[in-house]
Amino acid sequence: MKEDSSKAGRRRRFEFGRNWSEYLQNLGEFQMKRAEESLKSMLGVDELKGRTFLDIGSGSGLFSLAARRLGAKVHSFDYDPDSVECTAELKRRFFEDDADWVVERGSILDSDYLASLGLFDVVYSWGVLHHTGDIWKSARNAASLAKPGGLVVVAIYNDQGRSSRIWRHVKRIYVHTPGPFKWAILIPSLIRLWGTVTFKDLVKYGTLKTWKEYSFDRGMSPWHDLIDWVGGYPFEVAKPEQVINFMDSLGLLFVLAKTCGEGRGCNEFVFKKRTAPAKYKEPLDGNDKL
Repeated sequence: MKEDSSKAGRRRRFEFGRNWSEYLQNLGEFQMKRAEESLKSMLGVDELKGRTFLDIGSGSGLFSLAARRLGAKVHSFDYDPDSVECTAELKRRFFEDDADWVVERGSILDSDYLASLGLFDVVYSWGVLHHTGDIWKSARNAASLAKPGGLVVVAIYNDQGRSSRIWRHVKRIYVHTPGPFKWAILIPSLIRLWGTVTFKDLVKYGTLKTWKEYSFDRGMSPWHDLIDWVGGYPFEVAKPEQVINFMDSLGLLFVLAKTCGEGRGCNEFVFKKRTAPAKYKEPLDGNDKL
């Protein structure tokens, strides 16, 4: 592994897999179907039979599972050993001894490991590249794993300027804070992120409507996504035009994007691998325009 795998190194990172292992305790058919619908909508397909699917940073394993249920031959990897175990657990539950789903520990920054993988019809990395400590090298490596004509799907945190810098500081403190005291950061963050919308829902509907319907989009849990957001460190961000410009320089044709404007969260992108890569260009600095 090219990333720091020492105990000290792991303490400087958020342990994503521990969060996702709790999420999997309540995983049901509804969440799995929502994940499938999310994949089909983003990729513009009804199924993935005959396709190969690479899940970079598989996390909970939900979207690897969704791709396999849609018929893809899946290869999942994650740097976090607990996340690898989460993905392996889903494989044991639903596709035990299935040769068409491989689950491994690996790093998107490890060129030797990546060289062993081959190329894929779909390269999928949702909310991962900005947590590696080198977002642009990670993006370049992800792009290199797509076949000519293949799709690359990434979701990267939106650059909110000063707000993003503040959240980076909060995340760093959270990761370095001993477990019993993390609540002192988590509860104020919950109020900051959910307070206004919760108040509006209670006034308008008399229920926690947005919280309850959160899983309708991708099948994810609002509570576990909150922990993922507050604890997600290392943390990098990018503006949509930076991502599009950079991927274009690597030979990827922009297909579609779902952005969050000036807000917090991930901008989602789909690119298609050209047969001849364009000349490399540095990422935009955020002030430039396409």
